[in-house]
Amino acid sequence: MATLRLTAAQALVRYLAAQRIAIGDEVVPLFGGVWAIFGHGNVAGLGEALFAARETLPTFRAHNEQAMAHAAIAYAKAHKRRRMMACTSSIGPGALNMVTAAALAHVNRLPVLLLPGDVFASRRPDPVLQQVEDFGDATVSANDCFRPVSRYFDRITRPEQLLAALPRALDVLTDPVECGPVTLAFCQDVQTEAFDYPEMLFEERVRRIRAPEPDAREIEDAVRLLENAKRPLIIAGGGAHYAGACGALADFAERHGIPVAETQAGKGALQFDHPCNAGSVGVTGSAAANTLAAEADLILAIGTRLQDFTTGSRALFAAQGRRILHLNVAARDAEKHGGVPLVADAARGLAALDAAIGLWRAPPDWRDRAEALRRDWHDAVARATAPTNTQPPSDAEVIGVVDRVLGETATVVCAAGGLPGELHKLWCARGPNSYHVEYGFSCMGYEIAGALGVKLALPDRDVVVMVGDGSYLMLNSEIATSVAMGLKLIIVVLDNRGFGCINRLQQATGGAPFNNLLADAHHVAEVPIDFVKHAESLGAVAEKADDLAALDAALGRARLADRTAVVVIDTDPAKTTEAGGAWWDVAVPEVSSRAEVGDARRRYENAIEHQSLV
Repeated sequence: MATLRLTAAQALVRYLAAQRIAIGDEVVPLFGGVWAIFGHGNVAGLGEALFAARETLPTFRAHNEQAMAHAAIAYAKAHKRRRMMACTSSIGPGALNMVTAAALAHVNRLPVLLLPGDVFASRRPDPVLQQVEDFGDATVSANDCFRPVSRYFDRITRPEQLLAALPRALDVLTDPVECGPVTLAFCQDVQTEAFDYPEMLFEERVRRIRAPEPDAREIEDAVRLLENAKRPLIIAGGGAHYAGACGALADFAERHGIPVAETQAGKGALQFDHPCNAGSVGVTGSAAANTLAAEADLILAIGTRLQDFTTGSRALFAAQGRRILHLNVAARDAEKHGGVPLVADAARGLAALDAAIGLWRAPPDWRDRAEALRRDWHDAVARATAPTNTQPPSDAEVIGVVDRVLGETATVVCAAGGLPGELHKLWCARGPNSYHVEYGFSCMGYEIAGALGVKLALPDRDVVVMVGDGSYLMLNSEIATSVAMGLKLIIVVLDNRGFGCINRLQQATGGAPFNNLLADAHHVAEVPIDFVKHAESLGAVAEKADDLAALDAALGRARLADRTAVVVIDTDPAKTTEAGGAWWDVAVPEVSSRAEVGDARRRYENAIEHQSLV
């Protein structure tokens, strides 16, 4: 057998560079590159290997390990899990900085290959700089923190272990069910050790994402449920996007007269003005979708895990006799909430259902009700986003301006706080790739870093970041990276001087305003944070908009700017869109000296009586 003598790091890099993915009729590299912040533990081994392969597997430098992993995850999401990136860090704090991002990828089922450096396998110089010593378990390192947030974890302690570890890692990364973060903790001495690897390991490998067909018996069960349904509702999740099923879903819904509600991950599956699109569903849902969900006798859940924000903490779909039909590639998701499983790729499952139910359509009175609710909701969106003379404006009013100026060609990126809820309700998504909001993990700091990954994946689109001042202050360093790499972003900073969303939740559960808005936190002086000067110091062009008219003009200039542009506007921390929405289970103390908490507890106890237990 022909062999190549390579270091373990060189072998890993060569293997990654040889991986290809078939996307339709096109074959492209599976890995779009590697994000790296070098330190002791990866600079001598992986650093040397990546330098030699920089033409075939480009390496990008970021300013923060969590941020670079967010960028890699966003890149994979924008590519519908068809392409991905790897991230490498040093052995200590650099590695642990990626754990938050690993959890985000795990919750959202998005592929990313994490390659943190690790301690010496030989243990010759133990304890090395940054080594975590566990005197009860000598095998533990800081990288064990990745175990619960990785779909596959391995520690490479011998160079020949790559022969087994690399194929297993790639199988997980490209599996539609197991997809998620893979961590290969790479001992720093092993990275530099040589081994005679078989040449066939590095042959070009073209991978295809598996798209399983549905079981015939499950199709029969699904057809019976649909044909007997008087009030069916489709809930579209992220799986509709990942399966490339958005067009098929739009056609299916229209042909059979079934209204469609969208989760955060599913938003954009249908254009906002599609005749069957009832809008967002759940805690941040439209009045149309939530009313239909409460009245539906059958929920056809497509590619969604139906987490609590979608189900209104199990209270929204609690109607007597309601059934849930799960079209999902993952059997474990298809069994949730006492549902009936239809385990299949979303596109293939829809095609089989379509053929099996023939000319069946939902009853006319249900279709008419859905259309009336949809029209009412569009009117509510117009009212919520219309400019007013109040200062400072609401988040909804700012969203309205950004949508009108940039929405036609933009991908909007957001993650945590109140903005995702307002965007879920109010942003007029123009179809797939127009809406990129991370809300499975609701991770503050994802926004700007994630947008960098989106722009790498979708260079021809305007990538618009909507971010609150709280998230901006948590993680903004990749503004400098976007300028350096020529990856232009348009960033709208909505400054409500604190964590406005949690402040509202705190008061809704009876709590006093405390430690969320800057004014309510411990301080000896108010700090006048100048976001414009800060963004300019990172290389962006930036300006402050004093009102909505100024915001409109500033966004026009931002669109024409030659590099990342930041527009800052003050917003009201208290005001939120009242239309739509559903209850969310946030536990309230049973005992408190505050009367407001007692009132909130009584409302809470009444609400939990309406939760479904299955």
